[in-house]
Amino acid sequence: MDKLVRYIKFPIVFDTYKLKSDLDAIMNKNWVDHYNKNDYTGKWTSVALMSKDGKSDSIYALANDNDKIINTETLDSCLYFQEILNGLLFEKTAVRLLQLAVGAEIKPHSDHCLGYEDGSFRLHIPIITNPEVEFILDDNRLIMNEGECWYINANFTHSVANRGKEDRIHLVIDGIRNDWTDALFYKEATEDQFVKPEIKMSEEQKQLMIAELQRMNTTAANELIKNLK
Repeated sequence: MDKLVRYIKFPIVFDTYKLKSDLDAIMNKNWVDHYNKNDYTGKWTSVALMSKDGKSDSIYALANDNDKIINTETLDSCLYFQEILNGLLFEKTAVRLLQLAVGAEIKPHSDHCLGYEDGSFRLHIPIITNPEVEFILDDNRLIMNEGECWYINANFTHSVANRGKEDRIHLVIDGIRNDWTDALFYKEATEDQFVKPEIKMSEEQKQLMIAELQRMNTTAANELIKNLK
């Protein structure tokens, strides 16, 4: 029986009023188009709350980069987001708001080394969503409601389509595994359920990923290119 963990809905619920209040305060910021241009149609934009240079338009997410990230000027005005991040006791490698506009679709894709078994992971906290958002992970639809906290194993193929009448915005946090997160995750699944899956990538997918990594031109990106080649 396949026991590999695709996702976890943690027994954590955040205050939706406070989430939306912080979001309202920064909606006038410059939301940057997501850099994976080949992976979506429509409008998919982001604002960084933490980044390597402390700038909110630095929206790259690379789990294996050794450079520490710091608060952006956007996060400075969001007290509840700060409270959430301070309560999550692990090193963050990317903290962003991701906005998928009405009618936009993120095509089926998988990310590199973003499962808990890799030592890194991604959390989603929906701030604004609607029942017509279709989030598909490994051929299963997940319904993520506002204020919830989800782990998504992004090594598995996933896609999103916003078929509703309101833009969908998530707080997305990438982090590094540690003892604190082990305690959190192992309450929901056993250690042997976090096993590295065998991901098959087509040559076309590989070349697209290499092209995106070359455009980033960071130490971590170049290391990933070597591994892919």
